[in-house]
Amino acid sequence: MAEDLVILKTTNKEEQYLSLVPQIHALVEGEENLIANLANVAAALKEQFGWLWIGFYLESEGELVLGPFQGPIACTRIKSGKGVCGQSWADNKVLIVPDVDAFPGHIACSSASRSEIVIPVSAAGKLIGVLDADSDELNHFDEVDAKYLKEIMSFL
Repeated sequence: MAEDLVILKTTNKEEQYLSLVPQIHALVEGEENLIANLANVAAALKEQFGWLWIGFYLESEGELVLGPFQGPIACTRIKSGKGVCGQSWADNKVLIVPDVDAFPGHIACSSASRSEIVIPVSAAGKLIGVLDADSDELNHFDEVDAKYLKEIMSFL
């Protein structure tokens, strides 16, 4: 696929995902390099939704290490069970946090972050890290985001 992305300008989040998901699938299809695919997924999501931060943390020697991302600088390493990303990774489950200040042990990589969603990422049946998205708005993420972000992660 050409590296062109059609950005749907609508306030309907589900319509945006329905337009974006097949484009991301086509973008990563046939590319075997994980880092290249993660970088393009982060860029596509940032372009479509304009979130404060979107990126990946990948497992390395028992902790999460910063991978491809879009947005301001971020925490480099996160231990299992620490913060939203570490908890999602430890539990291997999606976490939607409407207000990061109310999340016990939240790691504030950016003071502008107000809400967050974290999706576990698996490859070949093995948990390899997490997708993390932060918004500068409270209550920004919901089950619609979880549904489509999990679908996008299934392409990897």
